[in-house]
Amino acid sequence: MIQSIDHLGIAVRSLDEAIPLYEQALGLRCLGREEVESQRVRTAFFDVGGVHLELLEPTAPESPIAKFLADKGEGIHHIAFRTDDIAEQLKQASGAGVRLIHEQPFDGAAGKLVAFLHPKSTRGVLTELCAVKPGAEAAH
Repeated sequence: MIQSIDHLGIAVRSLDEAIPLYEQALGLRCLGREEVESQRVRTAFFDVGGVHLELLEPTAPESPIAKFLADKGEGIHHIAFRTDDIAEQLKQASGAGVRLIHEQPFDGAAGKLVAFLHPKSTRGVLTELCAVKPGAEAAH
């Protein structure tokens, strides 16, 4: 079951250039940075009333974020929903006719398991499902 909005993913060309905007102009505090090798990105998180902003910087030209930046430029990349059972949530989405990008969850940032739903099946919105790994506590 979906519990809440976990985060909004925002594609940026450079964390070093983007983080100061969120800190200086908006008064937010960066909670930390992390590299997610499986997705070829570096991330930085900010907390905004319990919902996080996840800045995403590509680490390779074939990264999904690099492709997004080339096509659309910087901006909102995805919305992530926190669920208490990611496998069941994927099954529910698939059963409702939603095309899955990932049929099995994989390790994402902040100690979470993640999987994505294809935007062609979700009205143009890249949708991430995420859940804290069993036996772990999410970092953000």
